[in-house]
This record gives sequence, C-alpha cells and structure tokens, in this order.
Amino acid sequence: MQEPDVHTHVDEAKQRVRERVWDLLDAERAVLNETAHGRIPNFKGSDAAADRLAGLKSWRDTRVIKAVPDKAQLPVRARALYEGKTVFMAVPKLADPQPFYLLDPAALPVSPQEAASSKIAATVAPRVDVDDLEPVDMVVVGSVAVNRAGVRIGKGAGYSDLEFAFLMEAGLISDRTVVVSTVHALQVLDEELPATDHDFGVDLIVTPDEVISCQSPHRPAGLVWEHLDAAKIASIPVLAAQAPANGR
Repeated sequence: MQEPDVHTHVDEAKQRVRERVWDLLDAERAVLNETAHGRIPNFKGSDAAADRLAGLKSWRDTRVIKAVPDKAQLPVRARALYEGKTVFMAVPKLADPQPFYLLDPAALPVSPQEAASSKIAATVAPRVDVDDLEPVDMVVVGSVAVNRAGVRIGKGAGYSDLEFAFLMEAGLISDRTVVVSTVHALQVLDEELPATDHDFGVDLIVTPDEVISCQSPHRPAGLVWEHLDAAKIASIPVLAAQAPANGR
C-alpha cells in the first residue's frame, strides 16, 4: 500500500503550492475573476503573453495546436485561429467517445475570437475521434504554478495530464511537440515542485514580460494505468475502450 501513500503526499504538497499561489494572486489583484482560487488563474496580461508567444519561431512554425479551454489561454486560441492554425480542445472530462472539439479556421461559422471561447466552441465545433486529428506541433496549457525547470502544477483535476498521455500513446504528441504554458509572473516559482511520473513538464513558460526555456522537462511515455482507478477509466470512453483486461 506504499504507492497510494506516496501519491497522497504529493497531492497534498501540490495543493499547498496551489493555495499559496492563489492567495498571492488574489493579494496582488493579478486575476480578472473575483478570486484565483479553484481554477487555472485568468491572469491580467494574458493578451500580452499571447503576443509574446506569437513572436517565437516555434509559434510561427506551428500548424496544429492542442489547447486547454481555460479563459487565460483564450487569447492564444483566438490568435491561432486568426493566423489559420488548427486548434483542438478536449471535451470536458473526455466524457465522450469523440473526445475532442476540432476548430478548423477555414470552416468556422463565427469569428475566431468567438470560436476560441470554450462555450461557443462546444456549440460550433464538430466533435472528433483521435483518428481524425493531425500530429500536434504545440500544446498550450494553463498552470497554477510552474518552475523554471518546467515542472507545472494544474488545478488538480488531472485531465491535462491524461489528455497529454493519451495523445502520446496515439502518436500525436512526439519529442518535437513544443509544450507551452502562459502564466502571470507571480506563478513562476524559483523552487522545486512536487510531481509524479504521469505529470508532464513544459518546454516554454511565457509571461507578459518574459519567455523562459526549460531544459529537459519530464514527459511520460504514455498512460500510467496503475495511477488510474477503475471509476476514472470507466468515466472516459476512450480509456475504457483500451484499458488492460484487468482494469488497471
């Protein structure tokens, strides 16, 4: 029973970091919501961070982006669509046999700014299977906290890590895929952060004022089945379909 205890300690350590960063962002009035708590912070300056990201060669070379649906990354999604890049986002909690929304800039019935909104994307973008997706050039994620080694902490639901591992197993994310997190400067910590084997790291951290390149961030080889309980697997059709026979 040692393994669950290890993960419990890591989860508790991550939550302490989240609470500290959320408190700091609230104290500095650095978010656009009433509070940063309980979410990926919708930080002030997210437009400027998107602009800084768009100045990078890795962005210019990107055709296909896998993005999170959080508000902090909406400027990145909108800019990508304006520039003719294909964007796809996961259906909430991957709870559909066709678990991704595909935003094709050539086929949008609304403006890129509108389509970039997760609520509107859910009404105008087709849901597609993994087989309908192209290899990913860039993954754009939100974070609650991230350090300069590329270790990130999300809001705690675990779906970003699941999506990443699932797409790696499908061959859509590779070593050439650039992983980026746009954050407020206050979210960048100069300290070690807790992580597990299934957590992925980021290659680039982009704030409104800075681009930080991370050296050799961790990437899981794929899904770590022993870290998934039966209820989680059963709730995600694409995982349930390929789960090992013993359910682990």
